[in-house]
Amino acid sequence: MAVITLTTGWIDDYHIAALKGIIFSSLPSAQIVDLSHHTPPFNSGIAHAAYMIRHCYAYYPAGTVHLISVASELQMDNPFIAALYDGQYFVGTDNGIFSLIFTSDPEKIIRIEKYTNEQSPNYPAISVFAPAAIHLAAGGDISELGVHHRDYQRRCIMMATINESQITGTIIHINAFGNAVTNITREDFDRVSKGRSFEITLLSMRNKITRINTYYHETSEGELLALFNLSGLLEVAINKGRASELLGFALHANVIVKFH
Repeated sequence: MAVITLTTGWIDDYHIAALKGIIFSSLPSAQIVDLSHHTPPFNSGIAHAAYMIRHCYAYYPAGTVHLISVASELQMDNPFIAALYDGQYFVGTDNGIFSLIFTSDPEKIIRIEKYTNEQSPNYPAISVFAPAAIHLAAGGDISELGVHHRDYQRRCIMMATINESQITGTIIHINAFGNAVTNITREDFDRVSKGRSFEITLLSMRNKITRINTYYHETSEGELLALFNLSGLLEVAINKGRASELLGFALHANVIVKFH
């Protein structure tokens, strides 16, 4: 079974339907998954899309192809590439997004030359990524797409800073519920806490949390809470409320955990 996931910034546009039509026309048996079409436009969408893909690709079967069309306009320093990583394929633009998805170098990375975007210069997802994804999903060799790409753009993943009594993290993602996801991992939290009591503070000393929930409903409606999400990252939310709007959370804002 050929599985192709789609991540774009098209939100609700006919381009999504056209992209699926192209894939089905060449590979009727393909299983297409809409991973996300709500990434912010331009370069601001790179971190958002990388977060989505990084934390879900491992749930897909080996050989899955992830088509990524975010900030994808062709430029001299941003060639179109295909990568084989952890048994799966990733097709998109070399704009730094791959380094935010992968935790190590891919097994193979190819600069795509087999397909060009001359007919649709502003839509590489249609003219380049779709045929490349079809080629890979149908069992084609990634090396047939072009030439070895010796290096790819690298962006730094923002990590939490840690000492014996404090973890300082940042908000790296705000989800559809307005919950703030931080870069503080459960592993780091448990390693530093050593069973001690703690305070999580956000934006100001007025916003404090002193427990970690297992469920959202453990906290009263309208109250602030913290728990670890599916990816093991500390998430701050308001039970049945939108924390990002009510408290003004924004990307890159600090979240501090102090242990007593």
